[in-house]
Amino acid sequence: MKRPLGAQISHYLKSHDVEIIFGIPGVHNQEMYRGIEEAGIRHVLARHEQGAGFMADGYARASGKPGVAYVITGPGLCNIMTPMGQAYSDSVSMLVLSSCLDETSARRGQLHQMLDQAAAARTVCDWSEPAHSAAAAYTMIDRAFEEFATQRSRPKHIQVPIAQLEAIAEPGPVRHAPAQPVKTEGAALSAVAKLVQKACRPLFIFGGGASGANVMPLLAKTGAAAICTFAGRGLVAADYPLYLGACLARPSSADIIGTADLVVVIGSELAEVDMWRAQLGHQASLVRIDIDPQVLSDSQGADIRILMSAENFAERLNALLDAGDKHTDWQPDEVRQARKKWTAEADAEFPGILPVCRALQQVMPEQAMIYSDMTQFAYLAKELWDMPRAAHWHHPSGFGTLGYALPAAIGGAVARKDLPTAAVAGDYGFQYTLPELGVAVELGLSLPILLWDNTKLKAIEDSMVAAQIAPNAVQALNPDFCAVAIAYGAAACRPQTLTELQSALIKAFEEPRPTVIHMTAELG
Repeated sequence: MKRPLGAQISHYLKSHDVEIIFGIPGVHNQEMYRGIEEAGIRHVLARHEQGAGFMADGYARASGKPGVAYVITGPGLCNIMTPMGQAYSDSVSMLVLSSCLDETSARRGQLHQMLDQAAAARTVCDWSEPAHSAAAAYTMIDRAFEEFATQRSRPKHIQVPIAQLEAIAEPGPVRHAPAQPVKTEGAALSAVAKLVQKACRPLFIFGGGASGANVMPLLAKTGAAAICTFAGRGLVAADYPLYLGACLARPSSADIIGTADLVVVIGSELAEVDMWRAQLGHQASLVRIDIDPQVLSDSQGADIRILMSAENFAERLNALLDAGDKHTDWQPDEVRQARKKWTAEADAEFPGILPVCRALQQVMPEQAMIYSDMTQFAYLAKELWDMPRAAHWHHPSGFGTLGYALPAAIGGAVARKDLPTAAVAGDYGFQYTLPELGVAVELGLSLPILLWDNTKLKAIEDSMVAAQIAPNAVQALNPDFCAVAIAYGAAACRPQTLTELQSALIKAFEEPRPTVIHMTAELG
């Protein structure tokens, strides 16, 4: 049936299996809200467009489906650009649909007017395009979902003029299944298999792009040592005797990597935020597997580059190997000693946090999905907290925005109904998106919010001191976080001991509302 295009867009998104939209309605985009309920889509009302974007991000990471957000012209789009930048740097599928003004060249002074709205969004996403007709809107939506299914995940933005949203339109066309990517790299795979069979100290490095791969059979057959990036944690079993941990950011990890006689990197950019150095440190042959050609052509100088998904590569390489290929010079004791050294270094850099991490790790449910913010607690935890499952700890690594954890965890909890989800935030970053606590209360989410309070921007203070700058503007007045949480209708507590902290986390997962667990350095 014919409807205004704003309503038809929701119906068309439903045909793409969209179940939830995050956003905020306004006069400019209200036509997009006309068809949401009729299409059978649930809408989650954020308190700020930045929160809506982070919720869509968290939902996408938890569900494996694109996160969708509706925002208004101008400031609405500007507010969600930070989450779009985060989603771009962390390879997250997000579709942002906004309204836009019908005419900007000949008119000035309109409500929410920008000089070039689409161009502004284009700086933080894969592409940003206008849809000046119903057919164009449907085509752009199809393009977005096709690319979500077949390419590296990146956010997209579609803007539709207000008059077009109001205009009567035909329904969208019948949706076609996405194209099927190529799954074979015959000659290159055989070459990698031969290198693995000859190697005595093979080393596999797994990134977040490998999170869907089954890598343990490969390690079992080859006796290879393994390293995960922060985003790749959980891919390698914590008790695997040759697992070096998430150690790439440790400078001396380059020395260990330099002793390998073959290095295979699967699903990792080897970005600055992975290594904090320019070069990996390998001396032997380097093999790279990724779905992004730009990654394969970087300055690390891989000898073999394979454009392929990590899942397909791991499966096919494993099929080319047999148990007789296992001959390794790696020793569990050298791995244990390296991890012991790196743990001590991290503990010294972030004093007082490790005992708290270990206490929480002991009682955190195995299925829990954790969303962290830019805070010293997370900096240590993502290095030393071995995850039992892949893709279950999400951190705003690339763009490095504050305020991510709470709204992203809300999106994750919405996607994973009845499964445990937790947020980890610092006292300063938590206040960036604190109002989204009201959303978690409205939705009745059993969401523990582990709030690490060191009363300041401690990481910035430490950096200033290291640079011989007198610490400035690193101290802020904090509210009574427990009182604020209670005012929103959430639960709150301030544990005094590690045992009380563990009990508080267990209880928080049982509460029919979010719980702010206020932690301070005295706990450790």
